[in-house]
Amino acid sequence: MVDHLVLFAVREGASAAEVEDLLDSIRGLKDEVPGVVDLSVGKDFTGRAGEYTHALFARFEDAAGLQVYMGHPAHLAVVEKLGAVTSGRIVADYEF
Repeated sequence: MVDHLVLFAVREGASAAEVEDLLDSIRGLKDEVPGVVDLSVGKDFTGRAGEYTHALFARFEDAAGLQVYMGHPAHLAVVEKLGAVTSGRIVADYEF
């Protein structure tokens, strides 16, 4: 199994509609991209993530599934939205 974690910071001035559109687009990846075992995204409610306001978790059967996800047009569209709505992000991928 492979887990894909993303912490991201919504940029100052991003509208609530932009943020909700981004989150809805991310959630849609679970059904749009083959090989996604599980996916969730949400706002950090504890403040422990420092400057990062949201987190994304996705799980795949293997590294090949992650590669399919990374190159899928729906994922690439989400990456564009991330670039427009966020001011920073950190990504980690690991096998277990």
